[in-house]
Amino acid sequence: MADSSASSRASVYARITDQIIAAMERGAGTLRMPWHHDGATVSRPINVLTQRPYRGINVLALWTSARAAKYQTGIWGTFKQFQSLGAQVRKGERATLGVIWKPSTPGDAADAAPVDGVKPRWFARGFSLFNAAQVDNYDPPAAPSLPDSARITHADAFIAALGMRIMPGGSEAYYRPSTDTIHVPLFERFVDSETAIAVTLHECAHATGAPHRLDRDLSGRFGSHAYAMEEAVAELTASFVLADLSIAHEPRPDHAAYLSSWLTVLKEDTSAIFTAASKAQAAADWMNARQAQLKAAA
Repeated sequence: MADSSASSRASVYARITDQIIAAMERGAGTLRMPWHHDGATVSRPINVLTQRPYRGINVLALWTSARAAKYQTGIWGTFKQFQSLGAQVRKGERATLGVIWKPSTPGDAADAAPVDGVKPRWFARGFSLFNAAQVDNYDPPAAPSLPDSARITHADAFIAALGMRIMPGGSEAYYRPSTDTIHVPLFERFVDSETAIAVTLHECAHATGAPHRLDRDLSGRFGSHAYAMEEAVAELTASFVLADLSIAHEPRPDHAAYLSSWLTVLKEDTSAIFTAASKAQAAADWMNARQAQLKAAA
């Protein structure tokens, strides 16, 4: 006889997948990482003065620069912007090139509206940006601290039963295959306990792809189809398990936004999201099986 609880989980997982696909098709909201927006390198890069997130190609340029230089902050600004805050870019620091698009119209280069029926042409102008790590006398605003009393104990117990090595600390969340370790920011840095669990589960989902677990392809590079697929698997797995834990039966907007960021790649294969959902169900089933194994051994 089929396992009714497994069948019920499969039904919930299918519903969540359908909802996320629908959200992606509608157009998800702006992605923000769910820990405090303190300028971590994994956050959308933000401007130090306006607090507005950078857009388009500038996001990729600043992320790339931050990773290469190992900056631990995603706060950026021009020389003059930092100077206006009483800070100073250190001598010898190299700037990162940003791009701003300006309209050019006959007779009025500052006006983006058509002139005599002639649409403006846009041209790219480069400008220099510096990371807060390159600056002296700048103190980022303090982020609120999530109290330990806000922990969701049954979710913590679920994650502990997975038997994975989780290393709290730092400003990024990631799974490192070479050491089989999961790295997440400290609990106190998250906006709430639910998202702390969601982020941890996302990285645990990546870890299920290790060769000694479910043996998925974890070699894809940023922007590749394999990378997009694995990110979709991890995010779907997290949303499935959140439902199992009665923490989030509905996918959060940032789930859809996260997947939407890879939508261009996923659209190359119309069945990709369904393949990802199948692999995510296998990962969620593996996680649930670990709970049963722990109970049987107790």
